Amino acid sequence: MGLLRFIKSYNCPFKAKTRNRVYTLQHIQSRGFSKSELFNDRDAVLPVLVIGAGPVGLVLSILLTKLGIKCAVLERNTTFSKHPQAHFINNRSMEIFRKIDGLVEEIQSSQPPVDLWRKFVYCTSLSGSILGSVDHIQPQDLEHVISPVSVAHFSQYKLNSLLVRQLEALDFQICAPESSEGSERSHEMKILMGHECVSIDANNDFVTVTASLMNKGQYAEKKIHCNILVGTDGAGSTVRKLVGIQMRGETDLQKLVSVHFLSKDLGQYLLKENPGMLFFIFNSEAIGVLVAHDLRQGEFVLQMPFYPPQQTIEDFSSKACEKLISKLVGQQLGDINVIDIRPWAMHAEVAEKFICFGNKIFLAGDAAHRFPPAGGFGMNTGIQDVHNLAWKIAAVIKGTAPSSLLNTYETERRPIAIFNTELSLKNYKAAMAVPSALGLDPTVANSVHRLINTGPGFILPHGLRKVALEGLFAIGRAQLSKTILNESNPVGSSRLAKLRNIFEEGKSLQLQFPAEDLGFRYLQGAIVEESNNLESTPQLSTGRRRDYIPSAHPGSRLPHMYVRVNKMNKNVSTLDLVSGDKVEFLLLIAPVKESYHLARSALKVAEERQILVKVCVIWSSGSVERLNEGSKAALSPWENYVDVVEVDKPSTSNWWKMCQMKESGAILVRPDEHIAWRTSSGLTGDPIVEMQRIFSIVLGII
Repeated sequence: MGLLRFIKSYNCPFKAKTRNRVYTLQHIQSRGFSKSELFNDRDAVLPVLVIGAGPVGLVLSILLTKLGIKCAVLERNTTFSKHPQAHFINNRSMEIFRKIDGLVEEIQSSQPPVDLWRKFVYCTSLSGSILGSVDHIQPQDLEHVISPVSVAHFSQYKLNSLLVRQLEALDFQICAPESSEGSERSHEMKILMGHECVSIDANNDFVTVTASLMNKGQYAEKKIHCNILVGTDGAGSTVRKLVGIQMRGETDLQKLVSVHFLSKDLGQYLLKENPGMLFFIFNSEAIGVLVAHDLRQGEFVLQMPFYPPQQTIEDFSSKACEKLISKLVGQQLGDINVIDIRPWAMHAEVAEKFICFGNKIFLAGDAAHRFPPAGGFGMNTGIQDVHNLAWKIAAVIKGTAPSSLLNTYETERRPIAIFNTELSLKNYKAAMAVPSALGLDPTVANSVHRLINTGPGFILPHGLRKVALEGLFAIGRAQLSKTILNESNPVGSSRLAKLRNIFEEGKSLQLQFPAEDLGFRYLQGAIVEESNNLESTPQLSTGRRRDYIPSAHPGSRLPHMYVRVNKMNKNVSTLDLVSGDKVEFLLLIAPVKESYHLARSALKVAEERQILVKVCVIWSSGSVERLNEGSKAALSPWENYVDVVEVDKPSTSNWWKMCQMKESGAILVRPDEHIAWRTSSGLTGDPIVEMQRIFSIVLGII
């Protein structure tokens, strides 16, 4: 989306100096890119190479391309995965998607209706007793008060497909190994499938990636040069391992098996009886979590605990999984079609660095952080990583900013990753409260497993250890039998009461975190804090849903309010005023003399420094009679401005009151919709000097 589309400017990549000496990765020193390093069309050096064609890598490629930066994507797999994986898209990610033409509309029209996925259901089987359910959608989530778009439930592989179509519309080509032969220059604007990164070398001029591929039945290698390399290649990131960046945090919180299957019969049954997104199933024969990706299509993923080495993936054959599914459903299904079976391990880790080798190599998404799948933070945090990174890369490549601006990516995003790790861990522990209340403490199960493998049980032969483990788990699951888990049994009655208390107090697994999704704030980086700001650091995560409170403090995401664009009779969000097609700052002011003076100063400084700035003048709903005068005379000779008027609704307040500012204040917004700087009540000094200082700090210009 966006307003007042800008004609895409030409891409001006770097010039790579020819050097014979190649430094080892450990000896590369940080240095900036200068305009003298621009390369010409004869050089086969990509401005940006993205490794990993998951949602994070594809979103980065789209954002860069829309900003006029040429890039290419390497993907080691020959086809895109059809495993559903992530499925919850939070408010902030959906807002970012609004900058990608038509993507939000496609997601909204393709996802299941919200009433089919708003609940988590806890039961003894899908056709048995309901232990409780939690509705995770509140009225304000659908009323677009805090955001112009709602959250979505949409499988990752379907999102990937839409993102690939977006890239194709931007003239990208999807290339198999055989079709990618030819000059290295031809790598631009391509997704190179079946290309596995096997080595990375970097010198002072560029990064060289060696990719392995199967071509005409034989392995071949290809070298690709780039100025900037971004690893978005998932939790087991090859890029991260090759450059030697370590992860920090908790590993192997839980091992699971993920079973992707189809059953239209099950989908239709749940549509009729009890629709929901997640079904937590506890009975004496099996335990699992069923993710309903789409009840209408009958598409599901079952997550089950996995305890190697006593259990192996061979124990989860298609036939075995069908039996387990039937036990969890509580009845036989005749149309189960198991598509894929995958083991995986749950971690809570963050990379010690997001950047290395002179601002040339970056990590984003799961390559930089691995969270428990509790609250949907993984993919969403990754999408927000690259939204932060894309405009900074574009600003550096276009010569608007020095490469030191890229340092702020790690400064800003790594604390958010650490914060989200803590929040997802708390949410995961909240999820474990339910089986614990039922007499199934997961920590006990893990302790038993460790005891068998490292304690006295280790002396037993493998076969006996497996029998012992299964026997102990069967005894544990017996706590879920009807004889124990009922109101007539004192033990069962007490446990069910504990369970009700967990649900009533909102202490179970949560789906939405509006305060964290929309209210996260950068405390350091490409921002200028107000000198008189006395606000304390943001509230720590609670693991429970908190309402979002709009904030206009530097580092915060720009608050959403609907405004009407003058002379267009069109209502847009304040977020839409920020362009998605160019590296452009937005200065928000009220139509007062001092603010117009500040705006002219900002436009003058921006023009001198070749920075794009657009001024937005926000008129109150009560000043319509003066709106026809507009801002033309006040801002002349500059024309890059827009007049908007607040949409007068009972649910919204005055813009400046909502931001807790005076009308004499001003807000400078970055291209990623985060606030770079503000003055709450106007400037007292020379506005030219102040704007020079602000742009120098934000862009890292010395």
